[in-house]
Amino acid sequence: MIKFLPILLLISSLSAEEMIIGKEIIKPGIDITFEAAPKDTIHPKGMYLKENATDIHIEMLANWSYGNSYDFPVGGFVAYLNVHALIESSQGESLEIELTPHINLIDSLHYAQNIKLPGKIDDKYKITFTVKADQNANLGIHEDWYSKVGPYVSQNIFVYSNLTFKAIANTLRR
Repeated sequence: MIKFLPILLLISSLSAEEMIIGKEIIKPGIDITFEAAPKDTIHPKGMYLKENATDIHIEMLANWSYGNSYDFPVGGFVAYLNVHALIESSQGESLEIELTPHINLIDSLHYAQNIKLPGKIDDKYKITFTVKADQNANLGIHEDWYSKVGPYVSQNIFVYSNLTFKAIANTLRR
């Protein structure tokens, strides 16, 4: 156990850097966690906002819930979601982004985006997340699913207000 302590401390210190915005459960048994994380370099370079032009890395984890009705692997990544966030500062500036699939060593597969906040880092923010099935994905839905569940994932909207990102914007990953 002692030889694993440095690894456990490293993992807990890395995950402690993320700010939980909110946690939700959506049908058909999906745990959703919205987070703000320290900015990072994302590959392929040129496809994402550069780390030095970013304030925060906004994320959504989507994993099968414990006790989901279909015995899907608990904690398994839920793919083929379309995730948008409307970020509004208390000063009236706004930014709408799409969270795209990402992978890292802390969260595994997740949806995320580097962003430059639309206001100052010490402003208060409201974020409206919209989560629904990706209509452009080539996801085949078998009859057993469709007859019991229906469409893959219905649209869900979550609003979080009075958020401050100054601490996370001033945190560095490395």
